[in-house]
Order: sequence, then structure tokens, then C-alpha cells
Amino acid sequence: METISQKPKTSPKDFFINLGVVAALYMGVISVLNLLFDVINRVFPDPLSPYVDPYAGTIKWTIASLVIVFPLYLWLSRILNTDIERNPEKRELSVRKWLVYLTLFVAGVAIAIDLIVLINTFLGGEITTRFLLKVFTVAIVLGVIFSYYLSDIKGKFINGSGRKYFAWGALLFVVLSIATGFFVMGSPQTQRLLRFDETRVGNLQMIQSQIVTYWQQKEVLPKTLGDLKDPISGFVIPTDPATGVSYEYAATGKLSFQLCAEFSRDTAATAASKAVRAPVYPYGDYVGDASNENWQHGVGRVCFDRTIDPERYPPLKKR
Repeated sequence: METISQKPKTSPKDFFINLGVVAALYMGVISVLNLLFDVINRVFPDPLSPYVDPYAGTIKWTIASLVIVFPLYLWLSRILNTDIERNPEKRELSVRKWLVYLTLFVAGVAIAIDLIVLINTFLGGEITTRFLLKVFTVAIVLGVIFSYYLSDIKGKFINGSGRKYFAWGALLFVVLSIATGFFVMGSPQTQRLLRFDETRVGNLQMIQSQIVTYWQQKEVLPKTLGDLKDPISGFVIPTDPATGVSYEYAATGKLSFQLCAEFSRDTAATAASKAVRAPVYPYGDYVGDASNENWQHGVGRVCFDRTIDPERYPPLKKR
């Protein structure tokens, strides 16, 4: 009497572990690609898109995602592979095959699209260093994943050594990617100092706008920052966010003045400094010519000289 082999049944545990592995893999791949793309964008800025987030919001988010998702992927993969080694018949689980073939399909389609975009861009004469780096990054990451799961579905990792090499290689790649992100972004302390400087520049911009309004109303520059206080509008002179010290102000002429502050970081030291424009004025006002738009600064005490253009900002009573 012939023995009829039965297909292994999928338990809830099998379903969710396999699903968890694939979900963690997809999230990890998306995170590492976004991280590397943002690093490439900051190292090779696009002249047609000059603004780059100086506070690396995308890099911080992708690093945070990788720190959680990638260890989760390794942990779930270890549980899954250990279970398969103890129960070889689970290699034939339908849920496992569906998810593995789905991964192969997605990776294959993404690689094909990547190559199509490369050829199309080449034919259009728009090949740039940053574009090539992104294309190669996608091709390498997805190519490795495609090769790994194709080998796995063919049963080439039965002894487990291939999986270990893949796990260690993936771990090294992710660690290097995160380290590169920190190198470009800076440490959390650096990010905090950058935000302090952002607040200082924003405060100086508000003070500058109030000075212009004051001159338009009275045709004279304020003697001190205290003259700008207005209980009706509710304007309060901002102070340094870290020390609470007042900003320095001095009238240097009938139409010119100077604002000074202590800064923590040099704007020229940021990876994207050449691509980042000056912050936008909160009230949409500019004081004079294009030189007044510059808020670049070094470390320590930095002063900004401003001159009011009466033709652009005439006194209110003359309007």
C-alpha cells in the first residue's frame, strides 16, 4: 500500500513568522535605500534643487528605522531557519513559498525598472554622478536579495553556512550605511547645536523685521532692542535659546544697523552647506539688497550688517 505524503499544514505561528520576516525585510530595504539616497543627495547636491534639509530629517528617520527593523529581521530569520532545520518539511509550506516568490518578483521587477531608468536617462544625456550612484545602489542591494532568496528556494542553504555569510554581510553593510549617515548628519549633539543656531537665526530675522517696521513708522532706528517692545502687538524681544542672553544690536548709521549673536556651529562645516539657502523670513520681508539675505555664520560671535532701502521700504506716512 502506497504512502501518500501530506503537505505540511501552516500554523498561525508559521504564518506570522514568515510574514514578519518578509515585512521586516521590505522595511529594512526601503530604509537603507532611503538612507543611502539621502547621503548621496547631500554629498552630490543637485544644482536644480538647491535646498537640502540641514537637519537631516530623512537620515535620522531611516537610521532609527534600521536600528529597530534590521535586528528584528535577523531575529525572526533565525527563528524561522532554526525551525526549518528541525522540521525540514516546513520548507514546503505554501505561505513560505508564496512570500519568497513574491520577494523574488518584487526584486526582479525593481531591478528591471532600475535598468530601464538608467538606459532612458543615458539616452537623454542626463547621466550624473549622483544618478549613477543611486542606480548602482538599487542594483546591488536588490541584486543581492534576489540572489539570496533564489538560492534559498533552490535549497542551496540547507547546511546553514550560506545564511550565516548573508547575515554577516548584511549586518556589515547596514552598520557601514548607518555610520555613513552619522558621518554626514553628525552626532545627536551636533544636531542639537544646529537647532540652537536655527533658532538664533530665526530670532534675528524677527528682530530685523521689527526694526524695519519701527523705522517705517518713526523714520529713525531704535536706540536699543528695548524700544521694539510693543504690548499691543505682543512682541517680546527673543533671547538666546541656550543661554538666555540678549542679542546684540547697534545702529551704525541713519539707515544701517548691526545684529550679533553667539553661534555653536559653522554653517560651512555642514555637508550640504553649499546647497542650503538662507532660512525664509518669518514675515516675508527682506531688508535691502541680496547681501542682506546671507545668514551664513561661523562659530562664536558673528555680526550681520544690514541697511534699509527707503525706496523699497518707504516710511508709512509717505505711502
